[in-house]
Amino acid sequence: MTDRMWRAVLADVAERAAAYREAAPQRPHSPRRSYAEARAAFDAPTPERGADGAQVIAELARLAEPGLANIVGPRFFGWVMGQSHPTGVAADWLLSAWGQNVGNAHATPSASACEEVVARWLLDLLDLPRQSSVGFVSGATMANFTCLAAARGEVLRRVDWDVEADGLIGAPPVHVIVGEEAHSTVFSALRYLGFGARRIVSAPADDEGRMRAGAFARAIAPLDGPIIAIAQAGHINSGAFDPFEEIAEAARAKGAWLHVDGAFGLWARACGDRAHLGRGLELCDSWGVDGHKWLQTPYDSAYAIVRDADAHRRATGISASYLPEGEERHPADYTPELSRRARGFAAWATIKAFGREGIDALVSRDCALARRMAERLNAAPDVEVLNDVVLNQVAVRLGSDMDGALADALTARTIARIQREGVCFVGGAHWRGRQIIRISVCGMNTTEADADASAEAILGAWRAERAAGGAR
Repeated sequence: MTDRMWRAVLADVAERAAAYREAAPQRPHSPRRSYAEARAAFDAPTPERGADGAQVIAELARLAEPGLANIVGPRFFGWVMGQSHPTGVAADWLLSAWGQNVGNAHATPSASACEEVVARWLLDLLDLPRQSSVGFVSGATMANFTCLAAARGEVLRRVDWDVEADGLIGAPPVHVIVGEEAHSTVFSALRYLGFGARRIVSAPADDEGRMRAGAFARAIAPLDGPIIAIAQAGHINSGAFDPFEEIAEAARAKGAWLHVDGAFGLWARACGDRAHLGRGLELCDSWGVDGHKWLQTPYDSAYAIVRDADAHRRATGISASYLPEGEERHPADYTPELSRRARGFAAWATIKAFGREGIDALVSRDCALARRMAERLNAAPDVEVLNDVVLNQVAVRLGSDMDGALADALTARTIARIQREGVCFVGGAHWRGRQIIRISVCGMNTTEADADASAEAILGAWRAERAAGGAR
């Protein structure tokens, strides 16, 4: 491809991307093409000969766009997903052109230095111990995995077992305590690290999904030896926070490592009117948090934060004779990946674009919009908001005046109707033994008008399904 052709392709991509983002507010919030239809559209024999780059991009856009989720739209509430700040997207494009494989400070000094500075910014914004190390990983699953790998190594090191050298065979048993409503990524990370499900101690939670401090204390009291405890900042349905101060005190008394899954909730620490929710988080030993949620960085972007940088580096550090060492901070020492994109650039650009004040305002506004939607929905006589809306999550039960099985069936049909109609996008879950609608407000472009229109669309779909579904 000549330089002129390369420039033309990039200009075409920029125009397509801008047009896609500009049309997002008007585009339906559900894909127009199903998975089966998308698979059929993409299905083709393996290409035998190369094709013109401009034609390839045009074909990709034609095939992909009908099946894209409108996650960047202002009324996408299905999961906690950010809308990819345009400045971060632009930085990510530039990164792709730069072609940096960040792993070693000597090979990629700009990418490595940028990550070191962004790590310092993150610790400042989240008000976490400033000596902590930060690994730039792909998402909350890998953030939890990385932090828990550091935890596993350190708690075993304290009983004179070197898991990095000797593995797990014959190692002293490690006790793991989690809240009974911990997120699934925590259990995935534990499974990857060799902790079987039967070895996990589950501490009961309250009606909001918060781990009960007394239950945690009782669960940890009889345990001896290496212990890892896992708390949660931002319950996936309610947005609730565990009582960190009480849990940390009980964990410290037993010498346990306390990790926090804070995929989206940890950002409350960056918001003046929500920071109280995370009181005591600074007492913990490690934290996992996403950037592509409330920070609005492009995918994929998350951070594994560990108070003990040495424990972090022991668990994930990579060394080889062909990799220069030295005193510099090498990014590959803090993630499970040697080859990866330089995620720090997009995070740097996004934080610069928002500033501390912008991040504070974004989190505060989204939480206010969640409460606004909850109040509108809860005002309907047969609709009940099940959670205390302290953050950005709203758990909605439909048909509070009817038989539970019928209400669950109609709720599932209502979710399908909402997604089909596309005014907004919401998801569903089973919580407290019932089918609920989950609303996650996490976008930077969502307005009060979007919140109101979405609440009306939800109620309209519910009325239609209730009328058609044989209400008692």
